[in-house]
Amino acid sequence: MGQNTGTRIDFEHLVAAVAGRRGDGRLFVAIAGPPGGGKSTVAEALVARLEAADPGRSAVLPMDGYHYDDRVLLARGLHGRKGAPDTFDVAGLRHMLGRLRRDDEEEVAVPVFDRDIEIARAGARVVPRGVRTLVVEGNYLLLGQAPWSSLRPAFDLTVLVAVPEEELRRRLTARWQGYRLSPEAVAAKLDGNDLPNGRLVMADSVAPDLLLAL
Repeated sequence: MGQNTGTRIDFEHLVAAVAGRRGDGRLFVAIAGPPGGGKSTVAEALVARLEAADPGRSAVLPMDGYHYDDRVLLARGLHGRKGAPDTFDVAGLRHMLGRLRRDDEEEVAVPVFDRDIEIARAGARVVPRGVRTLVVEGNYLLLGQAPWSSLRPAFDLTVLVAVPEEELRRRLTARWQGYRLSPEAVAAKLDGNDLPNGRLVMADSVAPDLLLAL
């Protein structure tokens, strides 16, 4: 797992750690991890717990909303690698984080990736000004390489979700089978894209503040 050391915690400790960091300003929490690692589930569960105690004050911002559109990927010869680090608008995400950090608007609309159509939908979620904890989740939020490394100053607390590769393979196989892909297409997705991307996340992400082992 390379240099991805950090304080090892479970989910309950994560909830306590985030709740303990909350103040008057916006708190930005990054949750990174490999494809199929459960980072989206963790982010949603974390916000649900925070919302139960303090409604209307927490929200999730998914990195996947910044996928380039298929037309851009096709033009660049990247469609077969959709989900790899170079298939995202990193600068767009960085500017959105800055806009949310300034906290000078009543609400901010953000894009969300729709898995049913495999396309990001603009303005699919609204972050009201009352949100004080923003949980940003995505594979590459902690990558040490440019341009992803430019995101690191945006986060107040960083979390890496660690899952054994054999479990990732099981989960991702089930995911793609759910889309009724052929066995050959599933294998291509796993070994040609998802698992190499997951290895990159675990090898090249900078050390997080917290390591959540599932």
